[in-house]
Amino acid sequence: MMPDFRLYAITGENFHPGRSLLEVMEEAIQGGADIIQLRDKTSHKDELLQKAKALRALTRKYGIPFIVNDHVELALETDADGIHLGQGDMPILQARQRVGNKIIGISTHAVEEALLAGQQGADYIGAGPVYATQTKADVVAPVGLSYIREVAEKSRVPFVAIGGIKLSNVDEVIRAGATRICAVSEIVGSENVAGTCRAFLAKLDQGGQGV
Repeated sequence: MMPDFRLYAITGENFHPGRSLLEVMEEAIQGGADIIQLRDKTSHKDELLQKAKALRALTRKYGIPFIVNDHVELALETDADGIHLGQGDMPILQARQRVGNKIIGISTHAVEEALLAGQQGADYIGAGPVYATQTKADVVAPVGLSYIREVAEKSRVPFVAIGGIKLSNVDEVIRAGATRICAVSEIVGSENVAGTCRAFLAKLDQGGQGV
């Protein structure tokens, strides 16, 4: 069962040099992030396992879901709550056979992908990148606010808007129909991680209208 959420925080250690992964992610949770994803494309397997175990313990402490990006076996080994897939990763149906009733999320960049994800049993979808982003090396071109409007209208699966989202532009993403927001650099690269999370949640509360 996919618990509802509003603010999805993804790890990005390159955005907070000198600060530990756990310190930054705990501050995000304290600020209101209610789902956490480990996304790490560079660490070796042993290091990745240690990070996943530490984040699993942290998210259990606060009672929120812990998602692992890409690595199905790592998600199983650390008893993560779920797995997040890209369009080029393991197909949803195959992943479901491996992870059972764990949460499965998938990134989508077009409404056809969003609808297919729903048909194949995804628990949530990422919709984006809304704006240009430097968070990932293999990022696709921005899909813009039009995709957020389209997926808000047509998808029956919960979706989270992602990609280049900042406090300075999130209001228009919310007005386009997003009720769940994901940010990476804006959260983990912030000098005040918890405060930034609270500011995102306040904007969600205001429905993108500001104050």
